[in-house]
Amino acid sequence: MEILDSIKALKKYRNCIKGTVGYVPTMGALHKGHASLFLAAKKACDVTIASIFVNSTQFNDPKDLCNYPKTEAKDLAILSEEGVSAVFLPAHDQIYPDDFAYEVNEKSLSLELCGKNRPGHFTGVLTVLMKLFLLIRPDKVFMGEKDYQQLELARGLVRSFHLNIEIQACPTIREPDGLAMSSRNKNLSLIQRQQAPLFYKILSRPGSDEEISEQLLKEGFDVDYVISKHRRRYGAIVIGSGEKRVRLIDNVLVK
Repeated sequence: MEILDSIKALKKYRNCIKGTVGYVPTMGALHKGHASLFLAAKKACDVTIASIFVNSTQFNDPKDLCNYPKTEAKDLAILSEEGVSAVFLPAHDQIYPDDFAYEVNEKSLSLELCGKNRPGHFTGVLTVLMKLFLLIRPDKVFMGEKDYQQLELARGLVRSFHLNIEIQACPTIREPDGLAMSSRNKNLSLIQRQQAPLFYKILSRPGSDEEISEQLLKEGFDVDYVISKHRRRYGAIVIGSGEKRVRLIDNVLVK
């Protein structure tokens, strides 16, 4: 596996590729959900490139950025084991040499759901995706359905800027108890981890969004939102309080 720690190294590697490129953007703290994306990319493309970049611009809470799990050595071992062709590991100033002078804004979907109470979050997401897409020049990008809003915004980005990229949606990978796999799960305490699967179970129940919210509140969750649209129910909750707060998101299809 090639480790590309600079834009110069990435461009040199990319210019030598003759076949199709599948790309999986990550912020590290890899798990089996990411592994499913790597597998899908390997099956569909000749070369698979992953990136690890903790994008500070999408964290509107500095404490959230500080608490985000950082496990680079373990991540590199996982990428190698999964047969990823190359990994791009840029430094912050390589991706943002202009100190955020230019950014990508979306004026509709990015202001709903997770964007409503996290100002600037999706501007950070879309800006870094645009930069990474232009640098890596993938044929296909593989993203999980767990963050469905982000997935839809990535699709919109590709359409709006006429990028010759296909966004491939991959199913959410869950723990045996139903909890959606997420890098943030590593921040859950033992008690929080035991409670967390109730989020998916309750979100999957029949009923109105208001009824589902009430059930989550009764179980002790702090509910950010439960909203159904386009035959999909979206939810975001917080477990714990103070320094031990962990935010989780999920979504399910509804009839």
